[in-house]
Amino acid sequence: MTESPDLSRFPTWLHPVVERCGEVTADHLTRFVVPPDSDPRRGAVLMVFAEGDDGEPEVLLTERAHHMRSQPGQVSFPGGHIDPGETVVEAALREAWEEIGLAPAEVEVFGELPELWLPPANFAVTPVLGYWRDRGEVSVVSPDEVHAIHHERISELLDPAHRISVRHPSGWVGPGFLIGEDKELILWGFTAGIISRLFEFLGWGTEWDRSKMRELPARMLQGEQARADLAPNTNLRE
Repeated sequence: MTESPDLSRFPTWLHPVVERCGEVTADHLTRFVVPPDSDPRRGAVLMVFAEGDDGEPEVLLTERAHHMRSQPGQVSFPGGHIDPGETVVEAALREAWEEIGLAPAEVEVFGELPELWLPPANFAVTPVLGYWRDRGEVSVVSPDEVHAIHHERISELLDPAHRISVRHPSGWVGPGFLIGEDKELILWGFTAGIISRLFEFLGWGTEWDRSKMRELPARMLQGEQARADLAPNTNLRE
């Protein structure tokens, strides 16, 4: 972004994100950066902030279709590959439109996070940040990719009662969140890491019991290779 967005266009609670997202480096979010000698496939995801009907700040997430051959049922931001000639912003907005019917014109993009690398798939992914000013209705447009849509309150994501550590069979351990109406769905991996570390960078983080460990359900591991450096669930189609 070449110019600082006009803060008056955003709610007060979102100001720290708008003001400081440009200060975030890859090191703030992950230990995986794109190696200079690699030729990764590139993608983009859309981290959309909005206010629910009750005025509560929220983040929009999607649950991957349960019948997919890889990572079924995993939770992520809308996103996918960057098509030839597209910018990362164009790709993120297009994917959100194709997956859940979120019209690009309804999203005010205000920043991007650094490009992050996913070693197992050799993906380089750029998270695009946007504000859904007049939050309306979205629905599953592509059932081959998306099972459900989740409007997760930021206050509930930050609630220590909903924070967990997640252990993958490879031995990888990372931050996780319990989401959904019954708080039985696990948000983990790449997406959980971005949310957790971005919120910590902004000073929104809260203390939580990191010893509260959950194993991943077998259905979420279908089609995966167990690698120690796993950084999963981007929702990028292969």
